[in-house]
Amino acid sequence: MNSNFQAYGKGIEFDHMPAPFFLVGLLNAFNNRFQGAGDRFFQEISWKQCFLLNCIPLFRTAPTIRELGELVGCSHQNTKQLLEKLERAGFVALAQDGTDRRKRRIYLTEKAQDFRRRYNEQSGAFMERLFSCLGEEELQDTIKTIAKLDARLKEMTEEGL
Repeated sequence: MNSNFQAYGKGIEFDHMPAPFFLVGLLNAFNNRFQGAGDRFFQEISWKQCFLLNCIPLFRTAPTIRELGELVGCSHQNTKQLLEKLERAGFVALAQDGTDRRKRRIYLTEKAQDFRRRYNEQSGAFMERLFSCLGEEELQDTIKTIAKLDARLKEMTEEGL
């Protein structure tokens, strides 16, 4: 493994690190860098908040906090905290479900729609530039690999790890 990963800093030895550990570390480091870039890019809200805004329209009907949290991989409590900040800032509205009063459904506001429209072109250009180093086959292979790992982690979590 050593020669492929020398770009990660002089004096750092990856030779004896098992590949799965290296991959998890690499994913975490990438996530931290990506989140930092997103926080700088979206000045009004954090990258995590923007991610939630982008995931809400993926549902056919307004999602519950639990449903959105499951999609983005966050606990109910963390999702609720992020949404409450977005609600205070006017980006989402939380309303009681019509049939189950324990559930709260999430709706994008006009402010959120404006935000998404305003950043749509810039976000697309950023992602295009970021992924320009990959061919279509590499991208699809990466998606398949991470999706398999995510599915396995969900299975393990359901089994109690």
